[in-house]
Amino acid sequence: MLRRPQSDRDIDTRRSQGAKTISVIVPVYNEEDNVDPLFEALLSVLLKLTPDFEIIAVNDGSTDRSYERLTALAKQHAEVKVINFRRNFGQTAAIMAGIDYSSGDVLVFIDSDLQNDPDDIPLLLDKLNEGYDVVSGWRKDRKDAPIRRNFVSRMANNMISWVCGVHLRDYGCTLKAYRADVIRDVRLYGEMHRFIPIYATWMGAKVTEIPVRHHERQSGQSKYGLERIIKVLLDLIVVKFLDRYLVKPIYIFGGFGIFSTMVAFATLGLMIFLKVFRGVSMILTPLPVVAAMFLLIGFISILMGLLAEMIVRTYFESQHRSPYEVRDILNW
Repeated sequence: MLRRPQSDRDIDTRRSQGAKTISVIVPVYNEEDNVDPLFEALLSVLLKLTPDFEIIAVNDGSTDRSYERLTALAKQHAEVKVINFRRNFGQTAAIMAGIDYSSGDVLVFIDSDLQNDPDDIPLLLDKLNEGYDVVSGWRKDRKDAPIRRNFVSRMANNMISWVCGVHLRDYGCTLKAYRADVIRDVRLYGEMHRFIPIYATWMGAKVTEIPVRHHERQSGQSKYGLERIIKVLLDLIVVKFLDRYLVKPIYIFGGFGIFSTMVAFATLGLMIFLKVFRGVSMILTPLPVVAAMFLLIGFISILMGLLAEMIVRTYFESQHRSPYEVRDILNW
């Protein structure tokens, strides 16, 4: 049974032994009815583009017959490679696994629910050849619920663009094409896959967006609900923190600590003023408790900032760990 390579050197060696032009990465979770038609369409499109490609299917702990369908496809087509997770780790981990195992100069991501159209892949590649590093799909005529999906998604996209400064109309569209060198070293955790264009921008990538087709789901069920809004908000806070304070977390923790300390001394000054000029006893007001609380919060925040600084240094100097575990892989 094959396992995930144990080091970056193993991954680099594997890539050098069989470099591909295009790697198409497909996260799969409980899409047994969509697997065969999707891969038939992908193979049809890619065979017309180049003989040098691979399709990496990441089975994210499916509980239906998706893995059996993928196994059959891998036996029929050497270009189809399968990564099978031990359990469901989420779409971000599946995409990260696809990136880790890919050997292509260009990486294309596509959903497995047949709502993205494989025929749009050549359009992404043509745009990429114009000198861009990232080409993101924009579901201009989106075939989803108008309020629960489309309206909420538009609000989230506008907020992400405003906060992060990378203006895309559709962060949630999985159909995207990347030059491998701009995202090869990106490490994704949690639900961060939608922010990959932002990470690529941090690496100096040129990002653009083109309209792509979007189809109604014919079978299976959507894996997203309204709870996605909360996840996007929390992830956005993390992305903004990583953008501004990843290498200097003391700035945000220390800044808040200094602010709290200043509030504590201001409260102490107010206590002295009331005592000297108004004759108000300190123990008759909540000010001593407020001053002590803010002073304690200030000291704790500064200490947390120092601790975060040490963690950051450990992060940059240690080996990367992956947010997933692979049970087995096929055709490597």
